[in-house]
Amino acid sequence: MSTHPPRRPPDPADFYKPDGYCSNESIGFLMRRIMQSLVTHVDRRLEVHDLTHAQWGPLFLLLQGRATTLAELSRDLQIDAGALTRTLDRLEAKGLCRRERSTEDRRVVHLVLTEEGRAASSQVPKVLCEALNAYLAGFTHDEWQTLMSLLQRVAHNAEVIREAEAHVRDHSLHASDPDQV
Repeated sequence: MSTHPPRRPPDPADFYKPDGYCSNESIGFLMRRIMQSLVTHVDRRLEVHDLTHAQWGPLFLLLQGRATTLAELSRDLQIDAGALTRTLDRLEAKGLCRRERSTEDRRVVHLVLTEEGRAASSQVPKVLCEALNAYLAGFTHDEWQTLMSLLQRVAHNAEVIREAEAHVRDHSLHASDPDQV
């Protein structure tokens, strides 16, 4: 557990009002709708490689070297470790990855792409780029950069809020534990 206090969440905006709220104007609704459409589009393109979103996501992170363990994948993908274990079981059964126990720490199990897994996951960047570029049709380079900047700000706010909520939850759990008092 972190000993330093979390970053303070920014003061909330007041763009949305309960009396005039419309889901079609909600950034959450629009982002979810776009993501669902994008995942469906990419899944259709990757089904020739027998990959679903649940599978190509972890494989792609392994390919990029952004994660090498179940815990890292779970954290990066924000997927429950139990559900991810079942996905990895399927990927391993398909011969796309394997588990290797760490030689430094026997408690750690590393995930390694097989040659088949490397070949399958190497298709992901091309498909993602084609899909994202199709979704950005009609945008100028400057508009794309502005959109990225705005989304990064929303993502940053979300991360700060998540950290603050986790800090409050952890603090309240410890405060209610008589052994911690």
